[in-house]
Amino acid sequence: MADTRYFYACAHEQFPPDDLLRQAVEAEQAGFDGIGCSDHFQPWWEPGESGHAWVWLGAVAQATSSVPLGTAVTPPGARYHPAMIAQMVTTLELLAPGRAFLGVGSGESLNESPLGMDWPEVGEQIDRMEEGLELMHRLFDGERVSGGRFWKTKEALLHTRADRRPPFYVSAFGSRAAEVAGRLGDGLWTLADPEAAPPVIEAYRAACSDAGREEGEILLHAGFSWAPSDEEAFEGSKVWKATFPDEFYVDDWHSPEEMQRHAQSEVSDDEFREGFLIGSDLEAMTDRVREIEKLGATIVVLMNLSGADPHGAIRAYGNEVLPALRGVRA
Repeated sequence: MADTRYFYACAHEQFPPDDLLRQAVEAEQAGFDGIGCSDHFQPWWEPGESGHAWVWLGAVAQATSSVPLGTAVTPPGARYHPAMIAQMVTTLELLAPGRAFLGVGSGESLNESPLGMDWPEVGEQIDRMEEGLELMHRLFDGERVSGGRFWKTKEALLHTRADRRPPFYVSAFGSRAAEVAGRLGDGLWTLADPEAAPPVIEAYRAACSDAGREEGEILLHAGFSWAPSDEEAFEGSKVWKATFPDEFYVDDWHSPEEMQRHAQSEVSDDEFREGFLIGSDLEAMTDRVREIEKLGATIVVLMNLSGADPHGAIRAYGNEVLPALRGVRA
């Protein structure tokens, strides 16, 4: 698709923040159209990394020049009251005018339970996200807000606001969250799964239509790992099996060690390779990104999981994959 954009996602779970800052600068120079980052308190495995996304984004805003930047994704939860999220993202927008975006999700127990939150059922997880989005909209509209079911406020006001509200891209894996995205978001963010993504996209589009709103961006997310050999690419990324079990996203799993043990026993090597873009063959990886585009993506989000050589992976995608996708010679 000629109009598709390609965002680079930085993995705070795998790399320390100083290395990720280098990655972000190199990704912009390599031709990626935007920079995102995970927003975690814990990684999915141990030992791992866990830099703070919002401190890091302030540095990225100064180290890069023009690309959009934001989180993939931030949940209202034990770590962040929605009013604080609004304050953080408007600050980022003022530091990088016209560039900030906010990825919003319902979160995982992995990041909220360690801070004392009793992890709720799925319905309440989405209710909390929905109320958080509503509150942030009101704050960006200049309202002084009191009350709330999950998110208590007492005359809360966003005193510093930028000239525009950064877009809210809402993470959804099912129809209920997709409906929230259609009503309250500026786009849908979901995994680039050829079976799971189409019904979520359909539900999002129906919700936009029902609400009388134009459809926003469709962000489809995929991890990639490149290395000079297929085996190196696999070995450098296999810890990411811990992101595959569906139960980790809805149930009370919050021990990285237990999650990695469970995932390694449940997720086969073939399933892992099929789920992410893993290998040394850049032409094959280009074809797989094209398949993601065909699902309806306006933005393909590529998260660098290349533990063997993350900076070499940026050069490889910048020199070969992105030019091929855009139909230009490197």
